[in-house]
Amino acid sequence: MYIFSLFFPIPRRATLGELLNGWRPTIKIPLATVGGWFTVCKFTKISKHLDAFAQFFITLHEDKWLTDNHSVPCGVRKAQSSHKNNTTEMIFKKLFLAAGMTILALGAQAQMVFDANLYNGKPPHSNGDKQDTAKVRVFLPSDKEATGRAVVIFPGGGYSSLSMEKEGYDWAEYFQNQGIAAIVLKYRLPNGRPEVPVEDAEQALRLVRLNATSWKLNRNDVGVMGFSAGGPLAAMVATSSTGDAKPDFQILFYPVISMTEGVAHEGSMTALLGKHASKKEQKKYSAALHVSRVTPRAFIVLCDDDDTVSPINGVNYYVEMYKNDVPASLHVYSSGGHGWGSKIGFRFHEEMMMDLKSWLKDF
Repeated sequence: MYIFSLFFPIPRRATLGELLNGWRPTIKIPLATVGGWFTVCKFTKISKHLDAFAQFFITLHEDKWLTDNHSVPCGVRKAQSSHKNNTTEMIFKKLFLAAGMTILALGAQAQMVFDANLYNGKPPHSNGDKQDTAKVRVFLPSDKEATGRAVVIFPGGGYSSLSMEKEGYDWAEYFQNQGIAAIVLKYRLPNGRPEVPVEDAEQALRLVRLNATSWKLNRNDVGVMGFSAGGPLAAMVATSSTGDAKPDFQILFYPVISMTEGVAHEGSMTALLGKHASKKEQKKYSAALHVSRVTPRAFIVLCDDDDTVSPINGVNYYVEMYKNDVPASLHVYSSGGHGWGSKIGFRFHEEMMMDLKSWLKDF
């Protein structure tokens, strides 16, 4: 028997987990693109009040109304059971109607997540792989907590893959809980064409600002966050991009900054620039060489024992920021290596999270 399937089906002896797992109500919300307005938004949290509400009537339904037949005389059990089941179904319909209306009313207040293509059509340049498309996943805070700030996140991966979880999606809740929107970019791999991921990074920033009104964001408070090979993307748009493609602040985790031989991470440099990059091209994509007084403020974090990407990358970037009187915060932890991202196993995880949170509150 299924009861009131307008919102979702409930098994006759449903548990709370069965009731809630897998359910995602959807609504249409506007997404500004070159071609119009589209996309589907999914709520990611269900009201704690609805949770308690559901627990109450499911427990009541299972423990009493559907199981309290042992004390009924055999001759009347069937009729009474039928009467109780009809009564139960009527009550459940009313309860779920009320619950459904509550969800719709609270929808505008809930944290939301949805996916969107970065381009409405073909991007300006190709990396040679038609299957590799650029997308964003947008995590918006609740209306009540929203500050208007947003962070566009560029995961690392050496330009040969993308660490979308620990250097991307896993950071969403951290920012949402501070009232900050998180937009995780799945950028295209360069395959020796450096303009490809750079234009994806710039387009992601433009997309966020284009949708600032509907997403309730401040166009002048949009930052970038880059991990490892995502670091130079963040640093490059921070130092070289203009207009709506330029961020207002930058967060760099164990970043690759230099693309010059002897300092650069060799694998990242080759994947980005190709095997035979000229000195001129190496300098063009070395963000530390392009820091100026209009470069946005930065939070830089790395580990002293990082033997994958030399700490000198982040340190040199900080030095250039200092020389140009740009506010910057450099955090060097004694151990931890490379690539820890959001892992709680990182020895300085809690300290690092608090350092970043404090820095974000400082402006």
